[in-house]
This record gives sequence, C-alpha cells and structure tokens, in this order.
Amino acid sequence: MWKQLFRLHSSSSDSTPPFGYTKIPASEFNYNLGTFTISDSYPCIHIMGSHIKAWVYTEYGNIEEILKFDPNVAIPDIKEDQVLIKVVAAALNPVDNLRALGYFKDTDSPLPAAPGNDVAGVVVRVGSKVTKFKIGDEVYGDINELAVNHPKTIGSLAEYTTAEEKVLAHKPSNLSFIEAASLPVVILTAYLGLERVGFSAGKSILVLGGSGGVGTLVIQLAKHVFGASKVAATASTPKLELLRSLGADLPIDYTTDNFEELSEKFDVVYDTIGQSDKALKAIKEGGKVVTIVGPATPPAIQFFLTADGAVLEKLQPYLESGKVKPVLDPKSPFPFSQTVEAYAYLKTNRAIGKVVIHPIP
Repeated sequence: MWKQLFRLHSSSSDSTPPFGYTKIPASEFNYNLGTFTISDSYPCIHIMGSHIKAWVYTEYGNIEEILKFDPNVAIPDIKEDQVLIKVVAAALNPVDNLRALGYFKDTDSPLPAAPGNDVAGVVVRVGSKVTKFKIGDEVYGDINELAVNHPKTIGSLAEYTTAEEKVLAHKPSNLSFIEAASLPVVILTAYLGLERVGFSAGKSILVLGGSGGVGTLVIQLAKHVFGASKVAATASTPKLELLRSLGADLPIDYTTDNFEELSEKFDVVYDTIGQSDKALKAIKEGGKVVTIVGPATPPAIQFFLTADGAVLEKLQPYLESGKVKPVLDPKSPFPFSQTVEAYAYLKTNRAIGKVVIHPIP
C-alpha cells in the first residue's frame, strides 16, 4: 500500500499536515523540489511544486524532430471529475506520431502539447466529484477518452498528468508500473474491437500483425477470454515462437506465405497493419474484418477506440491470473531522457509488443 505522507517544508515542529496525511520529519526524506518520490523501501508522496518536467512540441512535424525536453511546464489543473497522477511509467503509441504530424489538427488541443496516452502512476490529487479513487491509489489507463478529439495538453510523457475518473482503473496488483503502462490502449483496442464484430466462443480468427502492441493482445484475448476455436496470426520468422507462446494455433510467416491465399478461411480477421483489402479474401462467407488502420475497404469495419476504465476493471481478473499478459519490447523500458530515441524506434515498425518509458522523474 502507498503511505500518505506529508514532508515538513519548514523547521517548525508544529506544522500541520493535510487531513489523512502523517507528519514525517523532513530529515527522513530525500526532498527533490517538491516532487513525488518512489522508493521500494519507503514510497511516499511529497507536496509538489507548481512546475514539472515534460516532453513537449510547439509545432507540427516529425515527432522525433519537434519533441523537446522542457523542465518548466506548469502543472495541469484538475477538473471536478479528474485526478492528478504522478506518472511512474508511460507507453508510446503510433497515434502519437499522427497527432504530432497534424493529422488531427482540426480537433487537436492547442499547442504546445506533451504527448502520451498510456499511463501508470499514483493519484496525488482528486476532483470534488471523484468517488472511485483516493490519494495514494495506484492506477493505470488511457488518459484520453478519444485520442483524436481534444486530447490532453499535458499527456503522460510528463511528471504529472490528469485523467477523468471514468478512463482509469486500479492497477492490477501483480503488475509492475512498467507492465501496467504498456496495456491500456492496446488491451482496450483489442477487446473492444473484438466486441465490435461480435466475436464469441467457438469462432476462428486471423490476426494480422500478431507481434505488435494490439496484435499480441488480440491473440491472448481471443484465445483465453473469448474462447476462440482457432487463432491464426501473422509475423516475421523470428517472431513466430512468440505467437505460439501467446496462444496462436497457426503462426503464419508473412515473409514466405500470403495469408489471403490460404485454403482455410476465418470467421473474423483483425487487421492491425492496414491490409483490410487482402483481409476480406481470408474470411468465410458471412465473416467480418475489423481494422484499426484506415482507410478500410468496405465492408471491413474501421474501429476507433473510446477509452473506458470499466473495461480495464472487467479484464483485471485475467491479468491478475496471468491468463493475459503484457508484452514489452526487449528494448523497454527507455529512460525518460531517451524519449525521442524511443519514438524513433517505434517508427521502425520492428517493436515487439509495447515501447515503455520509465523511470519518469
């Protein structure tokens, strides 16, 4: 459990801590500009300052060129339905690159902006209408209900960020912050995308891009949560064993085989790579294709994520039991100082699972 602690800012012995906090002598802590300190032996919450460190950009362009470290960003205010989170770990997503390029300029929030959707951290402040969380709770989630519609100005690539109560969930107790940060966008996209096409027990599925962030979760959810009769998935040769370990019955090496030419057809094809035209050739009569990379070739269904903390809570038993596991790229985590390098790596499309940033100051 996280202890709620109050660091004395003066030498006065009669300083009164806020309600619910324990007064601890300043000498017991390594005080660092009023920030939040995480320690395996003695985790604690410090009263924060008014400015934070973050990665921001002030104009649109290639994210690895425009993203700059800013040590003096104003800490974001919270609304009555929001919490303020001390970010412990954050994960990167392709949508971050699209936003930086200005693809959603008409519905974006004003620049400058700090990117980042996936977060895992600790609640340090709660809005007046928040009932689900309290100070000290370990949480995770996708902080933007709709990534392309007025996303947070200060995202998760900052010391602190805000999020509505409804998009967050309590962090599964068996997962590290690094593991938890890797999950929200991809597990929600995988689960809700499967729901969107009515996937259910006994059906077969082909996953295009099975070793990516979303693909690794689609395989696991289809197999271990929805009860698929058969799971096929595509990847390059070195990644086929990973697909098997996640639950794929039929790993397909896309470097040697064309999935659309297989004699076997599937009830559902989940396309994470933008090949909905070919995917339509791989479904049974009456089958469905769902894609997360547009434009979708009709009648394929393009899926857009709406973040939902209730779904994360619903999936918590599968995560805590180990039936569904986070998949981290071997290079993860990247330190906060190498966020630009992490984005450059993400753009190579060679990442396995998710790219995570940790620690965050």
